[in-house]
Amino acid sequence: MASEESIQRLRAFPKGKDFFLGVDSDGCAFDTMEIKQSECFIPNTICHYGLQAISRYVRQTEAWVSLHSRWRGANRFPALVRVLDLLARRPECVARGYRVPPLGPLRQWIAQESQLGNPALEAKVAETADPVLARALAWSKDVNAAVERIVQGVPPFPLVRECLEEIARQADVMVVSATPEEALVREWREHGLDRYAGMICGQELGTKAEQLRHGAAGKYPPGRILMIGDAEGDLEAARASGALFYPINPGREEASWKRFRDEAAGRFFAGEYDGDYERGLIDDFLGHLPSEPPWETI
Repeated sequence: MASEESIQRLRAFPKGKDFFLGVDSDGCAFDTMEIKQSECFIPNTICHYGLQAISRYVRQTEAWVSLHSRWRGANRFPALVRVLDLLARRPECVARGYRVPPLGPLRQWIAQESQLGNPALEAKVAETADPVLARALAWSKDVNAAVERIVQGVPPFPLVRECLEEIARQADVMVVSATPEEALVREWREHGLDRYAGMICGQELGTKAEQLRHGAAGKYPPGRILMIGDAEGDLEAARASGALFYPINPGREEASWKRFRDEAAGRFFAGEYDGDYERGLIDDFLGHLPSEPPWETI
């Protein structure tokens, strides 16, 4: 569960309008997922876990998990474990001597901790001095350093600014994300989008479901809370908190934002979003997110 301090921060989100919009950042509002994965996450996974001998398969596997599968947009630590486990199922990797590294303490920490970010992991490492957790922390810190160094000048998707400007006239806006808060604030401020968000929430404030539940649920009438996201985890967070969901389809982000501007936003404010319209959008969205890797289905 989110800490009491995080819950209080979320509950303090000021209600100024009758509608609420939660919006994810990476891959949804900003076209940053590709560069973060290819230039920041994947090289550090190869380096910290000694995967140079199978680097081509690491790149393919991690890109599929984090960009092209139902786990797209997942928190970095569960995603890392899934990548390392999937590599062990690839005969090419086994033939080159790959074995899943020790991950038991990391799996346990993921199962028990809702604030899956560096501060919580740092505290656990300080408490236990566990080498498995220390390795994951070093990897995560180097990912953050690479993101700060490399990911600059990447604008929001076309029409995002226009949509936020329009929607902020009628709805309170919160950034709901599993990205570290520092990176979120930097990116939203860099492009002047922070003016539209009443609060920017990162992984330090708990899961996306917790951010929505404590920040919005109970403050707004049913049918007036909408989450915009590009991953199945965003859909699950919306459902867990009683929110409606609008999908940004991977690979069709600009068309998705255009449809939101021209059609979905008006339906939401008119109370005509829930039901068949939303179900149709979600069914189409889930078709973009396979659960089986392509190399296992050929």
